[in-house]
Amino acid sequence: MESSELYHVKQQFTLGAYKSLVDLTLPDPNSPDYNPTLLYKARAYIALDDPANALNIIPSDTENLALKAATSLAKLVQAETSGADKDPILEEFRDLSVEIEGDDIDADEKEKGWVRVLAGTAFARAGEIEEALETLSVVQETQNLEGVAVLAQIYLSINRPDLAQKEFNVAKQWAEDDILLQLIESSISLVTGKDAYSDPASFYTEQLANPSLTSPHLLTARGVTRLLRGEISAAKSDLEEAVSQQGGKPDKETLAALTVAFGVGNVKQAEAEEYYSQLKTQHPRYQLVDHVEEKAATFDELAARFDVPPLASVAA
Repeated sequence: MESSELYHVKQQFTLGAYKSLVDLTLPDPNSPDYNPTLLYKARAYIALDDPANALNIIPSDTENLALKAATSLAKLVQAETSGADKDPILEEFRDLSVEIEGDDIDADEKEKGWVRVLAGTAFARAGEIEEALETLSVVQETQNLEGVAVLAQIYLSINRPDLAQKEFNVAKQWAEDDILLQLIESSISLVTGKDAYSDPASFYTEQLANPSLTSPHLLTARGVTRLLRGEISAAKSDLEEAVSQQGGKPDKETLAALTVAFGVGNVKQAEAEEYYSQLKTQHPRYQLVDHVEEKAATFDELAARFDVPPLASVAA
């Protein structure tokens, strides 16, 4: 059974309180909580787009397979930014995935589960969806709720909320009423729009009421939910508070949401264009940027096929 301290660390990670985790003091290296806490701290750095610090805190000679997987994920994120070859890093995940299936491996099921979560995440980020799904195919059997969460997100990303819902329904049969389980349900509802997005709206509001939690990630999520519910003013308030909690340097999800919030109705188009310009400059490969640039290129291509006729003149 995990300690109350490790439980708190896990909940902080689940709810996106990444800044709190990277500021966390690690327990004694001899503590059974040391490696799991180090793992969540490294993953928090990766979630904050700071893979370099994730690599700095993980010992280069670690024998822990989950920490090895976190090292590989940090390297993959660096490769995404630099444009370096990702194939050797993906091979590291394939090797780890094979290693955890060995009979003589010195790792418990929880450690193996973290490897599957990180490998599945890596394959999904690299566009290797089938490989990600195969890696995570045993998460229900092994009762790996983090794995179910990643699996659900992958299904949502390929427009299969029905399969995400199926995984959630199975997990409900063995998982306790865990915050992560509620988060999975809210994510699915956010995509399907079930009951006017009431599930995610209630979940995010409930978690944000926790005075011990500071999570701009949750504020952005509630802001997006409020956008979908047509609550534009409240959405802007959430997103601006998220920016404040991020020290005035919004992450890509918040920038994308701000672009939409201020672009609705063309009321504050200048602000929307400013946020989009930041997003495009700082995160040129973000999905919203790809979609907008693709549509712009398509428009220019189609427009080039037509000659604008001269203005008609009125005969004297």
